[in-house]
Amino acid sequence: MATSFVLRQAAAHAERTPSIRFIGKRTTPASVDHTPQPHPASPTHSLPASFTSGSSHSSFSAYRDHAQQFGPLRKTIKADAGIGGSPASRLGPVIPPQGVAFDRNDLPPRFHRQPLTAAEIEAIETGGATLWA
Repeated sequence: MATSFVLRQAAAHAERTPSIRFIGKRTTPASVDHTPQPHPASPTHSLPASFTSGSSHSSFSAYRDHAQQFGPLRKTIKADAGIGGSPASRLGPVIPPQGVAFDRNDLPPRFHRQPLTAAEIEAIETGGATLWA
């Protein structure tokens, strides 16, 4: 214990020298090339054909506008087509097929949840402490 106290005291009074040394001044490059480049680990060392052969996607946002989107990012949802094209009330009633139940209470009574007894409720509330007393 005394050794660690002495080491802690010595460390507190010693001048701290960082382990990493940076070479040169930090600068922001004057120009950055943003043209698409193949990944260095690419097996073909080339871009896909859609990037090289006159693609209409000049930027990522242009690509995203034409990509297959679902949910709130999709800009091409029409009022008369696809999911969300008509209100649920116009779709009609939802009736389960024969042999399928949407809720446990739609099943025969033997499959319903059994009501808890007072002893079970007491065991749950006490964490089972009174169960074997």
